[in-house]
Amino acid sequence: MIIKKIHYLLILFIFINNCSGTSSGGLFGTGVSVAIDPRSLGTQIDDSIMEKNLTTRLTMKDKKYFLSVKPKVLDGRIFITGKVDNPEEKLKITKIAWETRGARSVRNDIKIKEKFDIKRSAKDALITSQLRAAFIFNKNIKSTNYQIDTYKSNIYIYGIASNREELEIVINEAKSVLDVNKVVASILLVEDLRIQKN
Repeated sequence: MIIKKIHYLLILFIFINNCSGTSSGGLFGTGVSVAIDPRSLGTQIDDSIMEKNLTTRLTMKDKKYFLSVKPKVLDGRIFITGKVDNPEEKLKITKIAWETRGARSVRNDIKIKEKFDIKRSAKDALITSQLRAAFIFNKNIKSTNYQIDTYKSNIYIYGIASNREELEIVINEAKSVLDVNKVVASILLVEDLRIQKN
């Protein structure tokens, strides 16, 4: 029994070690810093496994999805961004996401590819960097708990807010960025998490 527990802890330690440092978006790849993540460690690990599982299955379906499609999992909820060639691909990806074990919901914000526009891409990058800076300098926002994507001047925000006040501040900061068309917020409240840290 003790050997089994030691074996389990060793595997967990190796798993966590291998995950660290792979992304500036957070230890488990969801854009949320583990140190201040309100999810329990078990939920963080479950989300990470779901995210890696979905990424693997999408890559097996078509290798191009590894770079063009970005899934994120928060508390069993799947959020997908990226670009694909046609609407049929978007539907297939949604189906694959729903088939992920443990999925509670799927939000697919994938866009259909268009001719590359360097001016628009630069504008999107500027919007993202301005909003990230605003989050960092606002003491009422835990900036590490949010992932930001911008496409055609539409901002997509994923993350976990401590309370409704923080959620409203995040959305207002996004709406105040110059040249933003729309803000799509997929933000969970700590109180909505299935299991929270003690």
